Amino acid sequence: MKYEVKKALREQKKIKMPGNLYYWTQTKFAFNSNHIESSQLTEEQTRMIYETKTVISNGSEAIRYDDIIEAGNHFRLFDYMIDHCDEPLTISMIHKFHELLKTGTTESALDWFVVGGWKNLPNTIGDNVETSAPGNVEDIFSLLKEYHAIPKVTFKDIIRFHHRFESIHPYQDGNGRIGRMIMFKECLKHDIIPFIIEDIYKSFYYRGLKNFESDEAYLIDTCLNAQDQYKAYYDKMIGSLYENIDIVES
Repeated sequence: MKYEVKKALREQKKIKMPGNLYYWTQTKFAFNSNHIESSQLTEEQTRMIYETKTVISNGSEAIRYDDIIEAGNHFRLFDYMIDHCDEPLTISMIHKFHELLKTGTTESALDWFVVGGWKNLPNTIGDNVETSAPGNVEDIFSLLKEYHAIPKVTFKDIIRFHHRFESIHPYQDGNGRIGRMIMFKECLKHDIIPFIIEDIYKSFYYRGLKNFESDEAYLIDTCLNAQDQYKAYYDKMIGSLYENIDIVES
C-alpha cells in the first residue's frame, strides 16, 4: 500500500467532513503546534474553532485573544500549504506562511514586529537556546541554496533543514510553527509520510534541536516516532483506498 497522504488531504479538503484525515490533521496540527508555543486552548476548543468558529471557556478561565486568532490562522496556513506543497520552497513562500500565521495578532500591531518579514530583535528557541542575530538572518538564503542542491531529498534532509532553520530563527515570533509547517510541506512534496510533533513530546523535540549538532538521533527519532503515529492514523482513516502501489519509505 502506498501512503497517498497528499492526494487524500487534497481530496478531503474539498469536503471538510468531520472525522476524515484532513479534518484530523487540521485540528491535531493546529492544537499541538500552537500548544508547543504556549497556547492555552485545549484540543476540544481548537476543534470548536475549526468547526463552528466559536469557543467556550473552561469555567472561569479566560481565553487569550491571540490563541483564538492563531488557531484560525493556522487552519488557513495549512490550507495554503496544501495548495502549494508541490512548489519549490522559497523565501517568498516562507514569508507568506508567516504572514498567514501572524496577521491579526496583537504583536502584528507593534512597530518593531514585522508580519511576513525578518526579525528586528534577538530571540531564542524555548527559554535559553541562542539563535542567529538579526543581522545574520539572511543565512537562510544559503540554507535554501544548499537544500535545493540536494539531488533527492530524504526524511533526514528535511529534519536537518528544520534544525538549521530553527537555529536561524528568522522571524520575531512563530518560527517553530513555520518550521514545522515547512517540514510537513516538504514531506508531501517529496512523497514522504508527514508528521505532527505532539505537545506531549515537546521536551524531546526541544532537546533534539538543542543537541542536534552533537547527536542528530534525538530529533530524528522524535520525528520518526511522530511519523509512525501519522501512519497509524492514516491506516485507520484511509484503509485500503490506495493499496495498489508499494509503500513509500522515508
